[in-house]
Amino acid sequence: MNLIQMVNGTKQIGAKTLFNLATLSINSDEHVGLIGANGAGKTTLFKVLAGLDELDSGQLIKSNQLKIGYLKQESDWNIDITVEEFLSTDSLMPIWEVKKWGPELGLDESVYSKKLSTLSGGYRMRVQLQKLISQMPNLLLLDEPTNFLDLETTLILERFLQNYKGAFLLISHDREFLKRTTDHTVEIELGEMTKFPGHIDDYFEQKKELQEMLAAQARNQDQKRKQIQEFVDRFRAKASKAKQAQSRMKMLDKMEIIETKELPVRAQIQIPKPYNTGRETLVLEKLSVGFGDRKVLTDINFRLNRGDHLAVVGVNGAGKSTLLKTLAGKIPALEGQMKWGYQVVVSYFAQHSTDELLLNETVIEALQRKAHREVTLQEMKNMAGSLLFSGDDIHKKVQVLSGGEKSRVALGQVLLQKNPVLLLDEPTNHLDFETVEALTQALHRYEGSVLFVSHDRGFVRRLSTKILEIKNGKAEFYPGSYDDYVWRQEQLLSAQTEEAQTTKPVNQVKEVRATSSLKEPLSKDAKLVLREHIKRLEIEIKNLNKKEKSIEAVIQEKTQRKEQLIQESIQAQGLRVAEIIKEISALEKEVQILEMDWMQILENRDQMNQELTSAKS
Repeated sequence: MNLIQMVNGTKQIGAKTLFNLATLSINSDEHVGLIGANGAGKTTLFKVLAGLDELDSGQLIKSNQLKIGYLKQESDWNIDITVEEFLSTDSLMPIWEVKKWGPELGLDESVYSKKLSTLSGGYRMRVQLQKLISQMPNLLLLDEPTNFLDLETTLILERFLQNYKGAFLLISHDREFLKRTTDHTVEIELGEMTKFPGHIDDYFEQKKELQEMLAAQARNQDQKRKQIQEFVDRFRAKASKAKQAQSRMKMLDKMEIIETKELPVRAQIQIPKPYNTGRETLVLEKLSVGFGDRKVLTDINFRLNRGDHLAVVGVNGAGKSTLLKTLAGKIPALEGQMKWGYQVVVSYFAQHSTDELLLNETVIEALQRKAHREVTLQEMKNMAGSLLFSGDDIHKKVQVLSGGEKSRVALGQVLLQKNPVLLLDEPTNHLDFETVEALTQALHRYEGSVLFVSHDRGFVRRLSTKILEIKNGKAEFYPGSYDDYVWRQEQLLSAQTEEAQTTKPVNQVKEVRATSSLKEPLSKDAKLVLREHIKRLEIEIKNLNKKEKSIEAVIQEKTQRKEQLIQESIQAQGLRVAEIIKEISALEKEVQILEMDWMQILENRDQMNQELTSAKS
């Protein structure tokens, strides 16, 4: 069923045309990712669909069954009320039914009595989703829902959307998130909207193939036009060929012109090469960080070398930004030692870096003020263009820029300083796909050291060479890769959710058993509870069997690789020996983590088998 359709929609803001005679339709079961450059009109489209703005021309056709739930990028809600009060307002469900969604969103019963003002951004996002569910929409509009979310909340949101039965239209700059949650992609580009089946990777592949096909057709047509024109030019004056020439001219006039639009120029960021320093960049010894008497992280010990790209990961509020602020000298260390290498100076980008911009400067003046003295004006202009300031935009005053534009100026200032260490706190939040891709590649090539915090999984995966996990007041290197870390978080989250979801059925089953022990006949409802409990246990045991086999396969693969390396080390010489030892050590740590997970699965399965036997008896 078609929920909403826009026909020949045109919308302008000032002199800028966002979309022109554009057409879009959303069906009842579609999970759609909406992409486009910053300023292309994505949020404006949401406002039009939600009835908060109007088209300049064109039609918006809505189904009688349409009910929209709109999750805005910036909410203007009252945070001085409790979660339960917030969820009860304007809800179409009784509160007990709304709360049933809590375990799936990682919310336990204790959350509902808390005030919204006491919750982190990630928990507020979960409550907002629960609020939308209570209004029973069949089309969700989600505008950048993953901004500033930690990995745990992003995974919860991701799983919720994967299982969502209605339709949704999702704006996100997180390519991995879009890939995992959507089955259609709409791009707003040059005033037009194009809808493709498939997630974002499918879309870019199809788009490239379509462009190549149209280009080939255009080349063939040009060749044919040239041949016809040559015939006409040669025989137009000859009486014997005049008729044929006239016929060919008519054919030439009737030929449809195949237009090929160039793909947008892919941004390329060139970070000036940092000046040379020694091999050792940073040494931390028994460092404690925090505010005043409050220690956030204690006993931090690690070394950072030139060229290391260290991703700092952990849930929101764990202390990631506090660590970066301390390293940047914005707040003092509480204890321990922090030793920077010879001539090492750091460049720091934070979410509040825009506060240090001078409002009366232009974009190019702001970049010039912070750039290293050896950076040329052309390099500054190139950086501005890469960060989406094209043409005369570089002469705009900072005071007229949006929050996202100011953030990009601050990022450009950091990248132009030629310092050997970059401290980056969520650098991708206000960038579109092309710019995130360009920044990833540029930082990957960067010869200095990078310490960064980001919740963009694709960015972290491709950039990081080491993972520092912040957890329970400690900062320790994670023994595996970032993919291993994400997988581990997914397993922990699944276990927590399963535990929360089974608490109520287990209690109900206990009541059934208590009734049974009194030798009273089971009621119809009690029998139903028991059957559902047995069915759930059987499904979970089956899933655990699959997980066990999957982990065993990975362990076997890594063990075989380790054996290959041991054999190779017998013949290896020089630096290769050190490389082999390093890889073997990493493999051993990865296998150790996998074996712990494997043991936990066996333990959970044994427990469930016992419970299943008891339930059937």
